[in-house]
Amino acid sequence: MIRAFFDTNGYATINLFFIVNLYRNIAILNLTMGATKTDHFTDKQNSVAILAKALGHPARIAIMEYLAKTGTCICGEIVNELPLSQPTISQHLKELKNAGLIKGNVEGNSVCYCIDEKGIAKLQDYFSKMTARLDKKRNCC
Repeated sequence: MIRAFFDTNGYATINLFFIVNLYRNIAILNLTMGATKTDHFTDKQNSVAILAKALGHPARIAIMEYLAKTGTCICGEIVNELPLSQPTISQHLKELKNAGLIKGNVEGNSVCYCIDEKGIAKLQDYFSKMTARLDKKRNCC
């Protein structure tokens, strides 16, 4: 039950006891509800999932292919290559950068992007190990 008292100016003040109990209950709820879904997986599994999620949109695949084809850092010219608006492309670039698949450098008023080899190496490592495991188990299903 919330108890509000009105002071001489007509402003409501809430009982401090209520607020302290509310924060305590929230803290208990966070402890009992516990871990997020990603907490149940290894760091490597979560890392690969982040990379795969970033590649989960055809526009991002097209951006990665364009960056690989050009072989240099690109700034604004990618807008001319894809049938998407500049803000949409910027959002896709942001997702790819946050995942670690591309890197960006500020040059003047724009950001120039190129592929981050470390992110690609993580994917390559994962898929090469997965392929090696599959090669050993060809008699399945």
